[in-house]
Amino acid sequence: MSSERPSSEPGLSYRDAGVDIDAGDALVDAIKPLAARTLREGVLAGIGGFGALFELPRRYREPVLVSGTDGVGTKLRLAFAWQGHDTVGIDLVAMSVNDVLVQGAEPLFFLDYFACGKLEVGVAARVVGGIARGCEIAGCALIGGETAEMPGMYPDGEYDLAGFCVGAAEKSRLVSGSATRVGDVVLGLASSGVHSNGYSLVRKIVERAQHRLPEQLDGLPFRQALLMPTRIYCKPVLQLLQHTEVRAMAHITGGGLLENIPRVLPDGLQCVLQPGSWRRPEVFDWLQREGGIEAHEMLRTFNCGIGYVLVLDPALADAAQRELQQSGETCSRIGHIAARAPGEPAVVVA
Repeated sequence: MSSERPSSEPGLSYRDAGVDIDAGDALVDAIKPLAARTLREGVLAGIGGFGALFELPRRYREPVLVSGTDGVGTKLRLAFAWQGHDTVGIDLVAMSVNDVLVQGAEPLFFLDYFACGKLEVGVAARVVGGIARGCEIAGCALIGGETAEMPGMYPDGEYDLAGFCVGAAEKSRLVSGSATRVGDVVLGLASSGVHSNGYSLVRKIVERAQHRLPEQLDGLPFRQALLMPTRIYCKPVLQLLQHTEVRAMAHITGGGLLENIPRVLPDGLQCVLQPGSWRRPEVFDWLQREGGIEAHEMLRTFNCGIGYVLVLDPALADAAQRELQQSGETCSRIGHIAARAPGEPAVVVA
């Protein structure tokens, strides 16, 4: 059997199959100056190579590497519908760097993965611009990533994101939660809104209320309020950790306050949250009202206004709260640690 191609059929290129190499090259060129703004000590080689190189800062005596990975989830579907591509990159960074921070680690570098069916350079550059901005806020370097154009895998105008962060901490100063004691104070740092969790429910509520959507929530246009990027807590918390013992920390992500705080509590201890001790943004009131959501379901789905939690010795709590507020955070004393009897929940609202 002949393997020759019939002369009547034109030759094919990668572009004919739906992959535009020139567009990929144009995106890399657009990304390089964005990544350059995130450079920090330790970067040896970044965007453009087969692998990014990073040297651990020599100030670490016994460095422990702490890594995290995450995505943005179904919040992306609202970004597609509302053309909100500029801030989902901040969400992507925040979800990983805030997790790494929980162990007391300084985020060092970040890599992203952007996958789409057809690469639209303008849209991708806006997304990566947000990633670079998130890295600047967190103080970590954007040193690499991958753009995958895969025809047939994603509908036109859609993409998916994944992020990967590596941080470092001194072994002797890792925050594990094991030092937490009865009577410790629980501080909460305000969220910027819904952050990046619970959006399957958010979208369901938006669908249900589509003919009565408010013009504004929390003083922002409705769409902007729902796409408000996740707050990044790294710099003020790391500054506090330089001189203050923090016994436990939790990033309030999927699972809300009820599911995330227990992850850092030793057995036999309970976090008692005081209702009304922090401001709950209007967006959560709207979601609860329009969705008919029970109070318990709100607390285990959304952050409800608290994006990050710190547990400290009572003697240190007031000074820590003042410092965090001076750093620009809205910090509230939201509860305390108590003894937990067998069968009791790890978090209660009392």
